[in-house]
Amino acid sequence: MPVSIAKPLIGEEEISRAVQALRSGQLTGGPMVEEFERNLAQYSQYKHAIAVNSGTAALHVALIAAGIKKGQTILTPDFSFIATANSAKYIQARAQYVDIDEKTFNMDAAKTEEAIKKTNAAVVMPVSLYGQAYDADAIHEAARDAGAKIISDNCQAIGAKWNGSRNLKDDAACLSFYPTKNMTTMEGGAILTDDDQLAENARIIRNVGMRARYEYLYVGFNYRMTAVGAAIGTEQLKKLDGWTQKRQSNAKALNELLSGVKQVQTPYCDKRATHVFHQYTIKAENRDALKAHLDSKGIGNAVFYPMPLHSIPVLEATADCPVTERVCKQVLSLPVHPSLTENDLHQVADAIKGFYSKA
Repeated sequence: MPVSIAKPLIGEEEISRAVQALRSGQLTGGPMVEEFERNLAQYSQYKHAIAVNSGTAALHVALIAAGIKKGQTILTPDFSFIATANSAKYIQARAQYVDIDEKTFNMDAAKTEEAIKKTNAAVVMPVSLYGQAYDADAIHEAARDAGAKIISDNCQAIGAKWNGSRNLKDDAACLSFYPTKNMTTMEGGAILTDDDQLAENARIIRNVGMRARYEYLYVGFNYRMTAVGAAIGTEQLKKLDGWTQKRQSNAKALNELLSGVKQVQTPYCDKRATHVFHQYTIKAENRDALKAHLDSKGIGNAVFYPMPLHSIPVLEATADCPVTERVCKQVLSLPVHPSLTENDLHQVADAIKGFYSKA
């Protein structure tokens, strides 16, 4: 049987709440969005949650709400989804790409500190890639010493912890609720912050820049979340911890099943972090041939991401990031979602073992 790499989970609870939202007469904003925001802020251990219509929108709004201007420098890891870099482009800031840590795939703290000093960066935008929190201790120390803000891309890492807390103490943290994420609102995202002014600014910017009816403070955007999406998110949030535990259990099982395969490096988990395994990403020898083999066996898999951000032509960038260059040729993400059965996990591992036994 095929094994999918991702599977959104929608139950009767979500369907019932979505119908309730549809029948309410208020299809965007309003009480259901406010309820979702309250619950999300409490779950994430931040003072405020501002719901928007995508993780990309969350990054965009957070930068503007934090006062970042055209021409200022934003540091991002070279290894991430393009939305991380696009958000800098949107406000005509200058993205500077930083290499990653070989083990965690997250921004290298020492190289980030060097880049801050060289560029006088206004913002550091670390990514909690694949579900593991970035090195908040080191990144924060480097940024605060230089007066830079931290707006983190945690779009793959809802619920991830650093030193036991979901609040990473950044100026703002951004989430995504795309269907393949650990929980969904169909499309959607959110900004988490403890900063009252940033939160107020973000709420205005997402609503076409309008504070009160026809009182415009910003050239804003229509980034509102729908009531239907928020209703689904409210029910998903109730289930999230259970799903996260299943992802972690699946990751542990895969670690054990693949422990004897010397051509594979299973995911590294920083002891200070709680990994929520949005992706289970290995480093594999002869990666592309392994991928083709898994495809032929019906085993879902994907390369996140096949190229450094700085090499994407539309971003018009250059960078010296040798670790990222190397990792892009090694990484392969395998199924880890909560719907997997024990048989599915064995099927994944057996296919990998079978490939390397013939190599």
